[in-house]
Amino acid sequence: MSDPDTILLETEEHMQKSLEHLKSELRGVRTGRASPGLVEFIKVEAYGSTTDIKSLAAIMVPEPTQLLIKPFDQSLVSAIKSGIEKSGLGVNPTVEGKQIRIQLPAMTKERREKEAARIRKMGEEVKVSIRNARRDANKHADGLKNSTAKHFPEDEIETLKEEIQSLLKKFEEDVDKRVEEKCKEIMTV
Repeated sequence: MSDPDTILLETEEHMQKSLEHLKSELRGVRTGRASPGLVEFIKVEAYGSTTDIKSLAAIMVPEPTQLLIKPFDQSLVSAIKSGIEKSGLGVNPTVEGKQIRIQLPAMTKERREKEAARIRKMGEEVKVSIRNARRDANKHADGLKNSTAKHFPEDEIETLKEEIQSLLKKFEEDVDKRVEEKCKEIMTV
């Protein structure tokens, strides 16, 4: 990292990737309603490798509490069923000919609270990742003081560190907002 703009840009990219990861994780969290996001990233052993269900099947929501999975290749029905069972989603997939149906049971208060706790933990893990990006960026900013290629004034380095800190605040607030929205969605009966 050679200059303040590059440091800031790469730090923001890293923080954005962490946030995107959280968004995709939250799509897979079970609320009271069926959503394709619940199963689309479940890994399945197919064709000698591990693949997401969304790459192997069409996922539909015929009813608010049901998912219907239609594999593009019928020979994968049992592999997909097995992947769902191993995922820890806590559902019981039923094979109906060439498709798999998942009936989502009503969530108990205890299950909702467990999911909310799991979401908060995800949020904390993403915040740690974002803080690590800040730490690395600050190290690079400090490294500019010793740069032999170009001299960077002390106040420019301090301004960079302030910008890095405000990036951190912005992303942490975004994480908190998304986590709280998802927890609220789960706790709504």
